[in-house]
Amino acid sequence: MFQFKLVLLGDSSVGKSSIVHRFVKDSFDDFRESTIGAAFLSQTIKIRDTSSDSTEDTVIKFEIWDTAGQERYKSLAPMYYRNANAALVVYDITQQDSLSKAQNWVNELKNKVGDEDLIICLLGNKLDLCDSSDNGDKRAVMTDEAKVYAEEQDLLFYEVSAKTGQGVKDVFQSIGEKLYQIKKEEMLSKKGRQAASAKDSVNVKLQRPSTNDPTSCCY
Repeated sequence: MFQFKLVLLGDSSVGKSSIVHRFVKDSFDDFRESTIGAAFLSQTIKIRDTSSDSTEDTVIKFEIWDTAGQERYKSLAPMYYRNANAALVVYDITQQDSLSKAQNWVNELKNKVGDEDLIICLLGNKLDLCDSSDNGDKRAVMTDEAKVYAEEQDLLFYEVSAKTGQGVKDVFQSIGEKLYQIKKEEMLSKKGRQAASAKDSVNVKLQRPSTNDPTSCCY
């Protein structure tokens, strides 16, 4: 089993907690209270390595930190995204301003953590409010707008609905597969270095004394 730390960031009321609870508990609460500080949950998924002959799935455990979106808690965020393996930066597709705030989080992560050591996923929530026959289309952030930004910043990108569950599991599955691939490459690279080091040590030959030394006492 591999264990990875994942953090959720984004403005207040974009649905971060609802996304986590949909993934972990497969539940949704219309009247969920705002997170205070941060909340911790965990969940496992299974990864099938198609490049391996093994028929066994690899278990991935996510340690999830769901951070509060209110401005007064923003200073606490570095404590949670430090040493994270992945970050979900969430925005509300019915609120244009939430995308701008999500972009600020992406910039902060890249500056403070670096995207070489961190998988960042831009995640648009509340897809259920788009193209709804009951409420009309409330979309404020076009898919192409967010998708182009994600591609420019080399981010994963998804749109989901925490309320219906649409796309939520796919997000965590995709992140898990990418983290597993990175971990696998690291392990193979380490194994290669160890093999090379062992080979070099075997090839070291001890210098043997010469039997043709003219100063030797034996002729």
